[in-house]
Amino acid sequence: MSSPTPTFETILYSVEDHIATITLHRPERMNAWTLQMCNDLRAAFDLTDRDDDVRAVIVTGSGRAFCAGADLSGGSQTFGAAKPDKDTPVRRDTAGLVTLRIFDSLKPVIGAINGAAVGVGVTMILPMDVRIASTEARFGLVFNRRGIIMEGASSFFLPRLVGMPATLDWIYSGRVFPASEALEKGLVSALHPPESLMDAARALAHEYADNTAPVSSALTRQLCWRMLGASHPMEAHRAESRALMARGGSEDAVEGVKSFFEKRPANFTDRVSSLPDVFPDWVDPEF
Repeated sequence: MSSPTPTFETILYSVEDHIATITLHRPERMNAWTLQMCNDLRAAFDLTDRDDDVRAVIVTGSGRAFCAGADLSGGSQTFGAAKPDKDTPVRRDTAGLVTLRIFDSLKPVIGAINGAAVGVGVTMILPMDVRIASTEARFGLVFNRRGIIMEGASSFFLPRLVGMPATLDWIYSGRVFPASEALEKGLVSALHPPESLMDAARALAHEYADNTAPVSSALTRQLCWRMLGASHPMEAHRAESRALMARGGSEDAVEGVKSFFEKRPANFTDRVSSLPDVFPDWVDPEF
């Protein structure tokens, strides 16, 4: 059973039918990014990981935008109050804190990009597993036009998703491009009319939540994302062998085979909150 629905300052959070929906909720500011939104999103993904009732997560935005980028109401000091020197401690990028948290998610994550996605509005969706968009959505990696630099660990994620030519074109130019180009280049996998976007996202989420073992999905997600940086397929072989051995003797594996022969939906009971430690050498890197 899910815990009581929490409240946040900058997002909405709900759980229904095993699906958590996280909605960026500063519609009067086109859901512009703030430190509070960073903190709220990280806390929300902590909740989805802990809640065994949650089997998939959808992230979307309120109103006409997904996220219009950093809130620029701070003017010229938005990205830093003073020019740093060699002794100034490095301040961690808040977008990166969120993308790393999503990277570590134990549940499948679907981005439903309902409108304008600019700056961090793009980089935060990169570690999501599936990204679908409204036909009205527009995207912009405008960092160089603001005199800053790409963030959110996007120099890791973006070339792996769309290739180096598209990455550099979008970053060098800083231009805003339509949803059709995002689809063509592989940033999103499907486009939907605005009125049916969330229905499509929920249909995907139910495919993941209703038909598969949650622990298997959690391990699969970690395997696929972490193996992006593997230096040799042997790393994947070792990790998969450990995971397969752990899952092969599980109650879920017994139920999966039994339900197949009995021609009925499986009732998987293993809990993600009790995820086996099959990856002992995977340690979160220190900053």
